[in-house]
Amino acid sequence: MAGAEKGIAAFAASFPYSTRPCYAGIGEFSVYVARDQRRQGAGRVVLSSLIEAARTSRLHKLTSRVFPENAASRALLKRLRFSEIGTHRRHGKLDGIWRDCVIVELPLDEEPLSAQAK
Repeated sequence: MAGAEKGIAAFAASFPYSTRPCYAGIGEFSVYVARDQRRQGAGRVVLSSLIEAARTSRLHKLTSRVFPENAASRALLKRLRFSEIGTHRRHGKLDGIWRDCVIVELPLDEEPLSAQAK
Protein backbone atom coordinates (compact mmCIF):
# COMPACT_ATOMS: atom_id res chain seq x y z
CA MET A 1 0.00 0.00 0.00
CA ALA A 2 1.29 3.43 -0.87
CA GLY A 3 0.54 6.23 1.60
CA ALA A 4 -0.84 9.72 1.13
CA GLU A 5 -1.11 12.59 3.57
CA LYS A 6 -4.92 12.48 3.51
CA GLY A 7 -5.46 8.73 3.56
CA ILE A 8 -4.78 5.85 1.21
CA ALA A 9 -3.09 6.76 -2.07
CA ALA A 10 -3.35 3.30 -3.61
CA PHE A 11 -3.85 -0.36 -2.84
CA ALA A 12 -3.81 -3.65 -4.67
CA ALA A 13 -5.53 -6.81 -3.44
CA SER A 14 -5.84 -10.34 -4.70
CA PHE A 15 -8.25 -13.09 -3.86
CA PRO A 16 -8.97 -16.60 -5.16
CA TYR A 17 -10.44 -16.62 -8.66
CA SER A 18 -12.78 -19.46 -7.71
CA THR A 19 -13.42 -21.92 -4.90
CA ARG A 20 -13.34 -24.81 -7.39
CA PRO A 21 -10.19 -26.93 -6.95
CA CYS A 22 -9.36 -26.85 -10.68
CA TYR A 23 -8.74 -23.08 -10.37
CA ALA A 24 -6.44 -23.29 -7.35
CA GLY A 25 -3.44 -21.03 -7.86
CA ILE A 26 -5.28 -18.41 -9.90
CA GLY A 27 -5.52 -15.01 -8.23
CA GLU A 28 -7.96 -12.33 -9.24
CA PHE A 29 -6.81 -8.82 -8.41
CA SER A 30 -8.02 -5.28 -8.05
CA VAL A 31 -6.13 -1.99 -7.88
CA TYR A 32 -7.37 1.32 -6.53
CA VAL A 33 -5.58 4.65 -6.89
CA ALA A 34 -7.00 7.83 -5.34
CA ARG A 35 -7.88 10.43 -7.98
CA ASP A 36 -5.29 12.92 -6.74
CA GLN A 37 -2.57 10.23 -6.87
CA ARG A 38 -3.15 9.02 -10.44
CA ARG A 39 -0.31 9.22 -12.98
CA GLN A 40 2.25 9.57 -10.17
CA GLY A 41 3.40 5.94 -10.00
CA ALA A 42 1.33 4.76 -7.03
CA GLY A 43 -0.54 2.19 -9.12
CA ARG A 44 2.69 0.75 -10.48
CA VAL A 45 4.17 0.51 -6.97
CA VAL A 46 1.24 -1.38 -5.45
CA LEU A 47 0.66 -3.64 -8.47
CA SER A 48 4.37 -4.51 -8.74
CA SER A 49 4.36 -5.37 -5.03
CA LEU A 50 1.27 -7.52 -5.50
CA ILE A 51 2.89 -9.40 -8.38
CA GLU A 52 5.96 -10.15 -6.27
CA ALA A 53 3.80 -11.27 -3.33
CA ALA A 54 1.81 -13.53 -5.66
CA ARG A 55 5.03 -15.07 -7.00
CA THR A 56 6.33 -15.59 -3.45
CA SER A 57 3.01 -17.28 -2.61
CA ARG A 58 3.52 -19.52 -5.65
CA LEU A 59 0.38 -18.45 -7.46
CA HIS A 60 0.21 -19.69 -11.03
CA LYS A 61 -1.47 -16.63 -12.56
CA LEU A 62 -3.06 -13.25 -11.84
CA THR A 63 -6.15 -12.14 -13.75
CA SER A 64 -8.54 -9.21 -13.77
CA ARG A 65 -10.75 -7.04 -15.95
CA VAL A 66 -10.56 -3.39 -16.95
CA PHE A 67 -12.95 -1.10 -18.79
CA PRO A 68 -11.82 -0.71 -22.43
CA GLU A 69 -11.61 3.09 -22.27
CA ASN A 70 -9.32 3.04 -19.20
CA ALA A 71 -6.21 3.73 -21.29
CA ALA A 72 -3.95 4.53 -18.32
CA SER A 73 -4.68 1.23 -16.56
CA ARG A 74 -4.34 -0.75 -19.78
CA ALA A 75 -0.98 0.87 -20.51
CA LEU A 76 0.29 0.11 -16.98
CA LEU A 77 -0.84 -3.50 -17.26
CA LYS A 78 0.96 -3.88 -20.59
CA ARG A 79 4.15 -2.37 -19.11
CA LEU A 80 3.96 -4.97 -16.34
CA ARG A 81 3.64 -7.75 -18.96
CA PHE A 82 -0.06 -8.51 -18.59
CA SER A 83 -1.71 -9.77 -21.77
CA GLU A 84 -5.17 -8.76 -22.94
CA ILE A 85 -6.80 -12.05 -23.82
CA GLY A 86 -10.40 -11.19 -24.59
CA THR A 87 -13.45 -9.17 -23.71
CA HIS A 88 -16.41 -9.95 -21.49
CA ARG A 89 -19.42 -8.31 -23.15
CA ARG A 90 -21.71 -6.25 -20.89
CA HIS A 91 -19.93 -7.66 -17.84
CA GLY A 92 -19.71 -4.78 -15.35
CA LYS A 93 -22.35 -2.27 -14.37
CA LEU A 94 -21.13 1.30 -13.86
CA ASP A 95 -23.48 4.22 -13.28
CA GLY A 96 -26.41 1.93 -14.08
CA ILE A 97 -25.05 0.92 -17.51
CA TRP A 98 -23.75 -2.53 -18.43
CA ARG A 99 -20.18 -2.19 -19.75
CA ASP A 100 -17.70 -4.40 -21.56
CA CYS A 101 -14.54 -5.44 -19.69
CA VAL A 102 -11.16 -6.39 -21.17
CA ILE A 103 -9.73 -9.56 -19.59
CA VAL A 104 -6.05 -9.44 -18.58
CA GLU A 105 -3.72 -12.12 -17.24
CA LEU A 106 -0.14 -12.56 -16.14
CA PRO A 107 1.29 -16.09 -15.82
CA LEU A 108 3.60 -16.08 -12.80
CA ASP A 109 5.38 -19.41 -13.05
CA GLU A 110 6.77 -18.97 -16.56
CA GLU A 111 10.26 -17.69 -17.24
CA PRO A 112 10.30 -13.94 -17.83
CA LEU A 113 10.74 -13.01 -21.52
CA SER A 114 14.11 -11.42 -20.71
CA ALA A 115 15.39 -14.76 -19.37
CA GLN A 116 14.07 -16.70 -22.39
CA ALA A 117 16.05 -14.51 -24.79
CA LYS A 118 19.40 -15.41 -23.19
